[in-house]
Amino acid sequence: MMTQSTNSAEFVLEEPLAPKRSRLQEFWRLFRKNRLAVMGLVFFVVFFLTALIGLILTSGSRPTLDPSLVRLQEKLMPPLSRPHLDSLQPHEIPALGIYLFGTDDLGRDVFARMMQGAWVSLTVGFVAVGISVLIGIFMGGIAGYFGQHYLQVNHLLLLGVLTAAAVMLIAGHTATGILLTGFCLAYILYLALRGKPPDRSSILYHRVLSVDTLVMRFVDIMLCFPSFFLILTVVALLPASIYNIMIVIGLTSWMGATRFVRAEFLSLRELDFVAAARVLGLGNFRIIFRHMMPNAIAPVLVSATIGIATAILTEAGLSFLGFGVPPPHATWGNILSDGKRFIFDAPWLTFIPGFAILVVVLSFNLFGEGLRDVMNPKLRERQ
Repeated sequence: MMTQSTNSAEFVLEEPLAPKRSRLQEFWRLFRKNRLAVMGLVFFVVFFLTALIGLILTSGSRPTLDPSLVRLQEKLMPPLSRPHLDSLQPHEIPALGIYLFGTDDLGRDVFARMMQGAWVSLTVGFVAVGISVLIGIFMGGIAGYFGQHYLQVNHLLLLGVLTAAAVMLIAGHTATGILLTGFCLAYILYLALRGKPPDRSSILYHRVLSVDTLVMRFVDIMLCFPSFFLILTVVALLPASIYNIMIVIGLTSWMGATRFVRAEFLSLRELDFVAAARVLGLGNFRIIFRHMMPNAIAPVLVSATIGIATAILTEAGLSFLGFGVPPPHATWGNILSDGKRFIFDAPWLTFIPGFAILVVVLSFNLFGEGLRDVMNPKLRERQ
């Protein structure tokens, strides 16, 4: 009996163990089950490479594809048309030998303009989302970590500075308004990270304010405004610039990331590793951004992926209305706007940029939905 037990134990120990997958391998195994998400990833990679190629081919003093070259004798030519070589100068002949996507009402090569527009859309999307994610991480991390921790602040002073900042922004003094708003945020951050409890004896001079209440009420106020019309109003007051477009979209779209980060921090701050960090005497700033933030970044990545699609769509809408990136830069939105006057005579000027916007926005949304499903523990357990 002992021999049989020993042999069976040895047999169990000698059985080959299942190979352990790395975190990246496990992620890919789950992600590839969602075919729509994989398709969105493929289109995202294609769009990214196309934008990089477009930057290379349309940049410089003598670009390979010149999106601003006017050929009035070649206007409104349909896709796959060959140029009239006898009426063109050597530098006016398209690099591909044909007008792949046709020409617009000024004879400009639509393919060259689409390639430049891809890079503009990619830049606006990534930079705007980068700004919104950074603000969301900061605001959500402070609100979630401190929660109902109370700060001793002068309400009248804070309200006065915020009111002055709003007046400056509305009046067109953007730099001053942003500076005052930054002062308020820096003041709140200083009080929160200092971690000093309020002095109740000075209650006649100060009011007690909750960090979470302050941040989330500010988020609620921002959500009360229709985002697109708020962006449209601000952009109309600012000089036309691609940088202003990116900054304005970023500064008006951080609320979702703030809520995601806050929700993660509210659960993480009760875990043992946070309590251990506090016992070791680590500062609040280090605990938030060194130890807690890496564990709360997953939902932010999903929000950022979907946010890129929203930013691209917003920029296209602004350019279509004439408030977007100014000439000579070509964007998919202003190509679409130029083509609306010729929707029956030259429908490709509307359909080509419209279809490109549809495909890119859909691919980012599908990719983001796939990331959300993979990073959701409840959905992951079912798979």
